[in-house]
Amino acid sequence: MKGIVFTEFLDLVEQKFGLEMVDTIINESDLPSNGIYTSIGTYNFSEMLSLLTNLSKRTSLSIDDLLLVYAEHFFGVVGRSYPGFLEQYNDPIEMISSIESHIHVEVRKIYPDAELPVFIVEEKTENSLVMIYKSSRAMYSFGRGLMNKTFEHFNAKATILVEKLKEDGTEVKFSIIRDE
Repeated sequence: MKGIVFTEFLDLVEQKFGLEMVDTIINESDLPSNGIYTSIGTYNFSEMLSLLTNLSKRTSLSIDDLLLVYAEHFFGVVGRSYPGFLEQYNDPIEMISSIESHIHVEVRKIYPDAELPVFIVEEKTENSLVMIYKSSRAMYSFGRGLMNKTFEHFNAKATILVEKLKEDGTEVKFSIIRDE
């Protein structure tokens, strides 16, 4: 997992819960990196899972809820770091449906060794989108948070339904319907 995911996560934890919480979850987690991350480094996903688990225990927020909030924060990071990227789109459904064919292609240019989830578009209309998410990391709530912020970015609203196709969350169906 790319280091920027870790550095931005710890920044969010500091913003929302304070520097002491950052120190606490780092100290309580099993981290081969010792919690020292660079944005361009690559780290094992187990470290993120350990940080999330310990933050969840300390805050009584579920890992899914934490991932949702984190994704909304991360969308802002993308917007600030790559402003031209968001300007390529005029519509949230267009942007979300291009995850695999465009967005992940661009991410791989920046981070060639990035391990990204797979998104398969099953059905797309002007006002709806059905996608299948597949990832061994089961971070579908992170994806949902990015989708929420995409609609917000375009001053639009949507209902995003999540259906686990595999109980462990490694395969999920997103059904997105633009609100009128």
